Amino acid sequence: MKDYSIFDIIGPIMVGPSSSHTAGAVRLGKTAMELAEKNFYKVVFYLHGSFAKTYKGHGTDKALVAGILGFEPHDERVKNSLEIASHSNLIIEFNEIEFDYAHPNTAKIEFHYSDKPSFFIIGSSIGGGNIVITNINGDDVEFTGKYPTILLKYIDKKGIISQISTILSNNDINIANMKVTRDNNLATFLCETDNLITDKVKEEILKINNYYIARFINPVRG
Repeated sequence: MKDYSIFDIIGPIMVGPSSSHTAGAVRLGKTAMELAEKNFYKVVFYLHGSFAKTYKGHGTDKALVAGILGFEPHDERVKNSLEIASHSNLIIEFNEIEFDYAHPNTAKIEFHYSDKPSFFIIGSSIGGGNIVITNINGDDVEFTGKYPTILLKYIDKKGIISQISTILSNNDINIANMKVTRDNNLATFLCETDNLITDKVKEEILKINNYYIARFINPVRG
């Protein structure tokens, strides 16, 4: 994992006592929700380290649930998120877990569906409301959610990356970071850009291939 300077951990506008345990947790939950498919009926949070030991006292439970409900860190509804989830018939569970070599403020967020397999992300709140996502459904990644992000998983084919890069260039979108990993014949494409990802760009990228996972995430505000 890369190093982060003091300039990366200046505190945000937020509801709650701790930028790491509340604002960062909201962002973690919201980013996870944007990566997951919708219509989940249950979310299980596996909390590691400091998250596991102090999540009730610091309101991390409320913050994580607020995130998966789509709230921003400064939203007044953060403090009532558990009740809001209950009224929406969304099942919420919290469990403690130990990860090897993980940041102390780490959570695995697992989404459950009635008609498809569960989906999870693992991420950490690294201070000042900032986060880093380190695993998506078993694939190791590293991105912060600060940049517009494209995540694709597909059967590896020649020319896909070139076509995506051309679409971005033709729409005046600059690539900030890009990483492609392969597991057997499956490729996982993760790209952060300097410009917001428009609906037009999404449509053009979706037309060139069939994807197992296709997510387009603009930065979580707050």
